[in-house]
Amino acid sequence: MNRKTKALEFTDATYNIQITGRHVEITDSMKDYAIEKISKIERFMNRIIDVNVIMDIQRMDHRVEIILKAGNTKITSKASTTDMYISIDQAVNKLEAQVLRYKSKLNDHHAKGHAILNMSVNVLSPKEIENIDEEINFDSPLTRFKPHRVVKQETRPLKTLTYDEAIMKMELSGDAFMIFKNEEDQKLKVVYRREDENYGIIEPVI
Repeated sequence: MNRKTKALEFTDATYNIQITGRHVEITDSMKDYAIEKISKIERFMNRIIDVNVIMDIQRMDHRVEIILKAGNTKITSKASTTDMYISIDQAVNKLEAQVLRYKSKLNDHHAKGHAILNMSVNVLSPKEIENIDEEINFDSPLTRFKPHRVVKQETRPLKTLTYDEAIMKMELSGDAFMIFKNEEDQKLKVVYRREDENYGIIEPVI
């Protein structure tokens, strides 16, 4: 099966793929190549919902970012080289390694038999200033801000995890933090990335 046939087959798949370019025009060849490589992930991961591929060129850097969503999990992979096709290869290879790592951890987690609860998440729009003149005086009562507005409501799982599992899921998703119930003491925790590249753990005191 050639690359074009594989790409056409992918368009009939049960999940979506979106390929976008920043500072670069996506050719049919680049798109077909990315689809052919990404389709190999199907062997290792089911329940794929969608895949978003972003290609970007900054000077000599050809960057590729792949965001894969499967069930309640988001896995992100990035690569940067001087050749877009090599960047695609490296990003897909990293994605495959992360998927295999995730599946191994997921099997261990399922073996524990922990129940999964759901969290309700409201997505708010940023505040906007209205009635702006040439200069803004934030101390003036005339300056008015539009209130935050709920633009979307989501449901996310609250899982019982070890510290290592929570950090792994956060790394795979590319999110800045992860809320979870700690397996050892059954308390809510928040793990987040610090600017010094270490991890912080927040435990609410109730």
